[in-house]
Order: sequence, then structure tokens, then C-alpha cells
Amino acid sequence: MTTNKWTLVLADEGETLALGQKLALACSEAAVIFLHGELGAGKTTLSRGIITALGHAGKVKSPTYTLVEPYQTPAWQIYHFDLYRLADPEELEYMGIRDYFTQDSLCLIEWPERGHGMLPPADMEITLSYEGMRRMALLEACTPVGVALLEKVQA
Repeated sequence: MTTNKWTLVLADEGETLALGQKLALACSEAAVIFLHGELGAGKTTLSRGIITALGHAGKVKSPTYTLVEPYQTPAWQIYHFDLYRLADPEELEYMGIRDYFTQDSLCLIEWPERGHGMLPPADMEITLSYEGMRRMALLEACTPVGVALLEKVQA
């Protein structure tokens, strides 16, 4: 029986990157993934794992000051958002937020709650948290696209 939620332990940065790689390899269609967690919980590390596994060879940096970093790979246009410094969700409208969500894009959005009302629904929400010295990852599928992604990651 399939559930829409899956929790796993990430012992270190390597396991966070490996989860990102599994997510990347499971992506077969456009998706919106919300990334939740406190500062330092591993959202950017997970994003780096996804982006590099999809074929980006350069550095993956946090888009904290730019709000979005685009990455073009052979199969995908990846947009990595970090909305931590967003003062007002309306700012997303001014930057043309709707243009990022296309049929060949993978959108990774850190701090999505700061863009409430301006973002499309998430296909998957991932919450990273600390439990002692280890990280926990809760993956929650929110749409049929998210369910398919979660099933592939679990396989």
C-alpha cells in the first residue's frame, strides 16, 4: 500500500545529496517542490544534489540574494528559489513568477511560505529538520505528479 508521506533519516551531508540524486533520477515530468526547514537544515544541500544529478556541472549556489538561480541541463530548465529575504509576496509578481512554471521546468522553492498566494501548489513538499545530530526528511506528495515522484524515490 502506498502512502503519500515518507520519513527518512539523513545521517550526514552525503545522504542529503544522495536523496537529492534519487529525487532527480525520479523526475520524469515538470514539478514544483517546496523545501521547508530552519536555516542550516539542508535545503540548499538537497537542491544541489538534485541539480547536479540532472547534469549541471558548475557550482550550485544559494539564491538567497537573487531570489532565483536558473540552471539549464540537457533535459530540464531548473529554477532554484530562495524566498527567505522576500519582503512581500507581491514582489514575485514583479519578477514574472508565472513564467518560471513551464512544462519543462523543475522548480525547487526554499521558504515557500514567504511567497504564499503567488506560488502554484506544490507537487511535493519536503521538510528537513534536526533530531539530535541527524537530519530527518519528510517527503509529502501533494498531487498525482508528486505521488509518482515519491513512488519512484521509494523504489
